[in-house]
Amino acid sequence: MDTKLLELLVCPVTKGPLEYQRDKQELISRSARLAYPVRDGLPVMLENEARALSDEELGL
Repeated sequence: MDTKLLELLVCPVTKGPLEYQRDKQELISRSARLAYPVRDGLPVMLENEARALSDEELGL
């Protein structure tokens, strides 16, 4: 994932920052508790494509 692109992207739900998890190919929004998939190097920034994050995944 391009680091410059990551700097520009925000969560579409909360408008908050995203963290890239290379091993899972996901963009994590801690504030929305969602993980957006990255497919073929392109982030899929649709709420209905994201998966919910558990407390364990968030380190809570």
